[in-house]
Amino acid sequence: MKAIGVYDFGGPDVLRVLNLPEPVAGPGEVRVRVRAAAVNPTDVLLRTGGHAVRMADRRGPFVPGMDAAGVIDQVGPGVGDRLAVGQRVVAMVLFTGEHGGAYAEQVVVPAASVVPAPDGVDFPAASTLLMNAMTARLALDALAVPAGGTVAVTGAAGAVGGYAVELAKADGLTVIADAAPGDVERVRRFGADHIVERGPEVAARIRELVPEGVPGLVDGSMQTVEVVPAVADGGTLAELRGWSGPAERGVRVRPLMVTEGIEDTGGLDALCRQVENGVLSLHVAEVLPAEQAAEAHRRLEAGGLRGRLVLDFS
Repeated sequence: MKAIGVYDFGGPDVLRVLNLPEPVAGPGEVRVRVRAAAVNPTDVLLRTGGHAVRMADRRGPFVPGMDAAGVIDQVGPGVGDRLAVGQRVVAMVLFTGEHGGAYAEQVVVPAASVVPAPDGVDFPAASTLLMNAMTARLALDALAVPAGGTVAVTGAAGAVGGYAVELAKADGLTVIADAAPGDVERVRRFGADHIVERGPEVAARIRELVPEGVPGLVDGSMQTVEVVPAVADGGTLAELRGWSGPAERGVRVRPLMVTEGIEDTGGLDALCRQVENGVLSLHVAEVLPAEQAAEAHRRLEAGGLRGRLVLDFS
């Protein structure tokens, strides 16, 4: 099968087309014929060696990709009748595992990480959902702000931030979100109740709206210490890149890893159904042939994208 991966860590040009053995689904696993794989920042981290410590006992090639959409073409023993050959699905893929990541024509994944794709959604759009939306779901769950309360979201124009706004509104929360001038309408469409200008002074702007601070904040912009002042005494800050504080005034810093939800079948399925119900919106920046993975990584690292780049494996 064709895959895209690296033998050596480095810049985008280390990504190459590989010819790898066809994987076989084992007990509790399914094999997905991938039609589309989203390109996420964590894929860049793998390419540059940022995940090497998690794969110290493995030899290359290393195949990136955590988000796949496609069709099941093999079901392993013990999977049960929830999933079947020919079914359109989306999957979260653990690229540090023995089978590698989603940048491949076929991926073998634990059945728990695979759910029916949203109805009426094409494969490229479907591939952009799970990793980012599950990250946002985990962040809001960590904040545990009850319905009727207020949360803030930074990086609200981005993939995780946008989902955090939409999910928070579905949870019955009031949302303060940041946006650059050119993104205000985009963030407003996500459902934000109040929009403040993004940047290093975002905490002060949030405090202007909520003088006592917000009980919970999702730091989608990864500003860490800069956003702590926006959180109320004893509140919670959800961090997406491993920062764990310290923070003063009893503020709890909760670093998140999306792998906490990678086998939460019910949670993954709920996100797909929220797409069908119009709660969550999908955003594709551009679809590129799989062979142009290096170009996709260059564009992602350049910044400024709205929506996810997607590699076409169809």
